[in-house]
Amino acid sequence: MAVEKNPRPDSQEPSSLIEKVRQQSAVITKKAQGELVELKDPKKTQVWKSIFRVKHDRVEPRFRALAVLSNVFLHLHPAKINRDAVRYNYTWGMGGITFYMFIVLTFTGILLMFYYHPSKGVAFKDILYLEHDVPFGSLLRNMHRWGAHAMIITVWLHMFRVFLTGSYKTPREFNWVVGVILLVLTLLLSFTGYLLPDDQLGFWAVTVGTNMARASPLLGHEGPFGPQLGMTPFNDIRFALLGGSIVDANALLRSYIWHCIGIPIVASVFMGVHFWRVRKDGGISGPAPMMLATEIKEPKKV
Repeated sequence: MAVEKNPRPDSQEPSSLIEKVRQQSAVITKKAQGELVELKDPKKTQVWKSIFRVKHDRVEPRFRALAVLSNVFLHLHPAKINRDAVRYNYTWGMGGITFYMFIVLTFTGILLMFYYHPSKGVAFKDILYLEHDVPFGSLLRNMHRWGAHAMIITVWLHMFRVFLTGSYKTPREFNWVVGVILLVLTLLLSFTGYLLPDDQLGFWAVTVGTNMARASPLLGHEGPFGPQLGMTPFNDIRFALLGGSIVDANALLRSYIWHCIGIPIVASVFMGVHFWRVRKDGGISGPAPMMLATEIKEPKKV
């Protein structure tokens, strides 16, 4: 019995393949033209729009009102908020708690500066004096220490909540980058504060941390591309952090300046930008608006 073979449209395969190539090339060409237009006018790119919010046209009264309501200086509080976006079981309150921890650390840190000298041989004696002789000194130091630990935890939980709820997506991607920078600054605050008591824990923590820094890319003399850029043990990032080759008085002084002046100022600026962008991006992000059962109105009977 002869088996009939299915005819193979060999003549159609080349034409269909050419058609697919043409379609793909048309899509690539259109995308390239769009990117070229964006390069000619950077203000139309998503990166520009994520950093600098688009201004509203103030010709019509509606747009003028919108410009006022969306301006953090002209209208401090949001005109309206999503009820579900501010639920405690949704936000966890980690952003506000983190800022509260920063205020507590700033207040207690200023008080601790009255009893501390950033010099070798004196710093540890100041800690002992603070612990045993200063009224409520032990309470003050422990508030600062445990507040720092709590701030690290709340920052991580805040970032975790933002990631889980997708709050890093458009139009909040720029604020997510600011939040990541604040996370790094928080870790640096904790790291620089480790050395200030001038005890064995701080000494070896900073020793290990700075030894890791010398292997960082581009900036460390043992890291990738570091030797090619002229990095040596006497000019790399480890040398800059310690002010020398070992953990001594220079490292203690630099840690004190970065911990008490440098990083807090930079972090305060970024926190201001962070809060401003929360307001400009429409408040705290949340799930889609929902109506409660009591809010649903029955249609009127005709």
